[in-house]
Amino acid sequence: MKILVINGPNVNMLGLREPEIYGRKDFAALLEYIQEICAESGVEAECMQSNHEGAIVDAIQAAYGRFDGIVINPAAYTHTSIAILDALKAVGLPAVEVHLSNIREREAFRHISYAAQACEKTFAGMGFHGYAEAIRYLAGKLRH
Repeated sequence: MKILVINGPNVNMLGLREPEIYGRKDFAALLEYIQEICAESGVEAECMQSNHEGAIVDAIQAAYGRFDGIVINPAAYTHTSIAILDALKAVGLPAVEVHLSNIREREAFRHISYAAQACEKTFAGMGFHGYAEAIRYLAGKLRH
């Protein structure tokens, strides 16, 4: 079982960017955490991060036939990208949305998630643990 973990713009700046919201652990720590959870869950994961919407769309499209599911933190594109929504719908892979912060408790413009419309679940406001929940959810779903 193989999943693609996608991180959107500025996630690579973890630890530096608004640590009171996103925490003090850096992006390398997140990647290490994801790999640990995947190993515990019997899942192989490939991680990618991009600040470019088209690169994220390309990665989603390339996942078709190569991956069994997608975990995605679209970051700021959550609230703006119909292209990412359409790509998720096009490939039809089970997808789960993750947000480090609780987008529902932030600015009003962050309450809208286009990507969520193509995702089975959203885990938000749980920090790194949201990725663990998303991976475990997909692993359980894909096993059945």
